Amino acid sequence: MQNNIALKPMRDHPEYTEALIPMPNKWDFVLVCDYHQSLSQNRKKEEFLDELRKKGFIIKTIKDKKQFHGIRAPSAVIRKYNWLFGNPHYELESLIIQPEEQQEEMTCTRIRIVNFILHTTKISSKQKLQDLMKENVFETAFPLHEKEKLDTFLKINWRTVHCKHLIEELRMYFGEKVALYFAWLRWYTYVLLIAAVPGIILVIYGFMNFNSSQVSKEICAANTTIMCPLCDQKCPFWPLSDTCTYAKVTHLFDNEGTVLFAVFMALWATVYLELWKRQRAKVISEWNLYSWDEEEDDVALALISNPNCDIQKHQHSYVHNTIVLILFTLMICILIGIAQAIIVCRVMVTVLFAQSNSEFFQDRASILAVIMGAVLHYLSIITLTKVNRHVAVFLCDLEKPRTFCERENNLAVKIFTLQFFTHFSSIIYVAFFLGRINGHPGNYVRIAGKWRLEECHPSGCLLDLFIQMAIIMTLKQTLSHLHEYLLPWTMYQCRKLCAKPKHHSKIHMEESAQDQCKEDWLWNYELNEVTLYSLFNEFLEMMIQYSFTTIFVAAFPLAPLLAFFSNIIEIRYDAVKMVKLQRRMVPRKAKDIGIWLQVLEAIGILAVIANGLVISITSDFIPMQVYKYTVGPCMQENYTGIDCLTGYVNHSLSVFFTQDLKNHNALSDLQDTVGNKITHCRYRDYRNSDDYSYSVEFWHVFAARLVFLILFEHVALCIKLIAAWFVPDVPRRIKNLHLNKKHDSIKKQLSEMDDSTEV
Repeated sequence: MQNNIALKPMRDHPEYTEALIPMPNKWDFVLVCDYHQSLSQNRKKEEFLDELRKKGFIIKTIKDKKQFHGIRAPSAVIRKYNWLFGNPHYELESLIIQPEEQQEEMTCTRIRIVNFILHTTKISSKQKLQDLMKENVFETAFPLHEKEKLDTFLKINWRTVHCKHLIEELRMYFGEKVALYFAWLRWYTYVLLIAAVPGIILVIYGFMNFNSSQVSKEICAANTTIMCPLCDQKCPFWPLSDTCTYAKVTHLFDNEGTVLFAVFMALWATVYLELWKRQRAKVISEWNLYSWDEEEDDVALALISNPNCDIQKHQHSYVHNTIVLILFTLMICILIGIAQAIIVCRVMVTVLFAQSNSEFFQDRASILAVIMGAVLHYLSIITLTKVNRHVAVFLCDLEKPRTFCERENNLAVKIFTLQFFTHFSSIIYVAFFLGRINGHPGNYVRIAGKWRLEECHPSGCLLDLFIQMAIIMTLKQTLSHLHEYLLPWTMYQCRKLCAKPKHHSKIHMEESAQDQCKEDWLWNYELNEVTLYSLFNEFLEMMIQYSFTTIFVAAFPLAPLLAFFSNIIEIRYDAVKMVKLQRRMVPRKAKDIGIWLQVLEAIGILAVIANGLVISITSDFIPMQVYKYTVGPCMQENYTGIDCLTGYVNHSLSVFFTQDLKNHNALSDLQDTVGNKITHCRYRDYRNSDDYSYSVEFWHVFAARLVFLILFEHVALCIKLIAAWFVPDVPRRIKNLHLNKKHDSIKKQLSEMDDSTEV
């Protein structure tokens, strides 16, 4: 019976029943244009509206400062769609049995279908709605909010969004894509709390041992250990004990528990995704979307819009892909170059502060440079985000994707990759290169032969990475929330003030109900515009946050806690923004969160690699273990129970003789605080004191770092794979449910065949 339905033009289908006609004054879409237009614009507008009328659409025009065209699709669209997908036995009586639920679902589906038809309808010049909007024939097009239902969504917050009924309401009003976004965001927020607990415990453990760390004790007591100057001019030799507080703070998160926390986060990221896949399978099964196919849905919508349409076939161009790859690589190189420029600024700021006449700036030159570098990095993120979006859109246009879904996937990969390099290029330098490529006293690496590269603190560079992460993540989360809410709110208030009439005048309407339509349409028009990528932006923001939460989490264990509090605000702001500040989103059908799931999995793998590098390279964990189990007091025969790291600080510092220091004046007058002449100074590295080449200890530590990195990443990745295998993506109950449906369907078909076969 399903196959006998012909997809005739909508104008050939009569209205079957009043039950399928929308309620009076209930319109699917509104097109807005200027009241005064040129002859060419007016001709194209009327031609486009005529094309819609030929397809059976009902159009009502209301004139105000703008001209509004209400669009209502014929009831045939919902009938065709239900016959083609998932509901071949759809009966009109179902609307009478459950009128409210069925009408809500019908409205959501109608809006989605009408949006597709509007954007695929062509006029004689082959122009579509998007082209006409670029020529200002139409200003905008949007579906209408239903005011009586908006109060329900204002109840959404991080505690109530888990409510099954509320997620269902979201699906019926905004479509499956938005409902899945809130379902995923709720799930992600809850599991963030699980990840935040061990991070808090790690920091508490560091506080409990704040004054008992052997390394910190040695640094605080090293008032006779003279360190080499931090710059070439005006920078004095300084006692190691000056950095006592720095060393204690570093121990808060660089301690024995850091490795366990990094392994836990690798396991957490995997289990979280696997459990989400199970949760998603339950949800889409309840929505009857388990076997739904997006490509088939697009073909059906195209045929409903135009039965004679040509299928847009898959295409592939090696030339286009090569051009896109070259341009994309070039853009990544530019982003890395901008990160290097920020690093140069940090170096210059460090030198300026170190040479300052102010003792405050001299003593805190390195910390202030790190803070200023982080702020500059954040400002570059704000600027480059818009640039990255334009570049990604341009590259997607070169690829000429076949469908909107394909375009969205391509755009997501490109924007996320560009944003990843924008956010993390400078952080990667701090994590893996700061203090490791700067040379040594007497032979420093310099920028343009003038400015020395920065050095790490004797306690390591992990605190620099912590500060960089904390500043960027805090600024991004707080300012993003303010921008995300205050900007739409301000724009909405301005539009309301501009639209407010100066005097009360009445426009004559053919029917009294038109006044209510006008009021409703004007209210929707005053709201902020949404695009097809509005939800895309929300997902992208969460992906960047997830990157901060997992990548380099070993250096910033409080990242999950910060993300948890941020998401509590995010859920609330998103709900308010969608129903009070923005026009209604066009509902989109979906059975998962799309390409973002693959992005999350890629971030999980990057997190394992990055955290392994942080522990093995950035942290002092490996050098400490090498010292403890090779030359420390615990390995001596006369071991008396002292701490195994006793003497580690002295062992990790190399000696440089001041007579080899070329750029320091009045070497003969150099004296320490006691008055003794300074003949040598110490610096952080493993080098010989005669020719300043790498010592044997350097190669021991280097080998240990490499071995640990390989072992950590293999163990963590194995744990991820085992967890992914152990937790099935789809619950057994859901699999069996759909297996039984397939069994019953095939059995029924065989039974019908047997009944119709003559023996």
